Amino acid sequence: METATVAQRKVPRPRADALRNRERIVAAGREMFVEFGAEVPLDEIARRAGIGNATLYRNFPDRAALQREVVCSVMDRVSEQVEQMLAETGDAFEALARFVHASADERIGALCPMLSEAFDANHPDLVASRERVEELIETLMGRARTAGQLRPDVAVGDLMIAITQLTRPLPGTACPNMDRFVHRHLQLFLDGLRAPARSELPGAAATMEDLRRA
Repeated sequence: METATVAQRKVPRPRADALRNRERIVAAGREMFVEFGAEVPLDEIARRAGIGNATLYRNFPDRAALQREVVCSVMDRVSEQVEQMLAETGDAFEALARFVHASADERIGALCPMLSEAFDANHPDLVASRERVEELIETLMGRARTAGQLRPDVAVGDLMIAITQLTRPLPGTACPNMDRFVHRHLQLFLDGLRAPARSELPGAAATMEDLRRA
């Protein structure tokens, strides 16, 4: 007696070229959002990515979808870098400093203008990426704090405010040469984070929840 085999449904995997096109769109979107702001024409992003407009809209039906993917991709890359730093042994504050400089290279500050009222900050993908990176940064800071290297009166929010402000391009300029100043000023900021503290900070430490309510 023959037994019937149950056909199993397979979820089709995206083709390699389709995945590459999506990655190229996100990379081009990140570059152009940084250079020209959140309202850069999507047609220009498609042109830089080397794909047609139809391919862009097939992957991202509107500007908000592309912006969300760009922000999530940046946060996910930062999370991966922090995970690598946490897996390493060595100087805890040095690992924190490497994270700060790596965040500058990701141009986090330049992406912040996209987080406008029209941006859905509570989208599940964005929330997942945000919670992951916040938890990892807190762990990284906690390790430096436990080692007695990080002043105790700063929180994750303080760190992210400084990174955002110090890596944001000046209004009305492309600032192509800003990078050589950014890392210099970030290092000055990092020196101010070291314990023992040389001064008393006014107010209370800023948490990420404080930033979301601001």
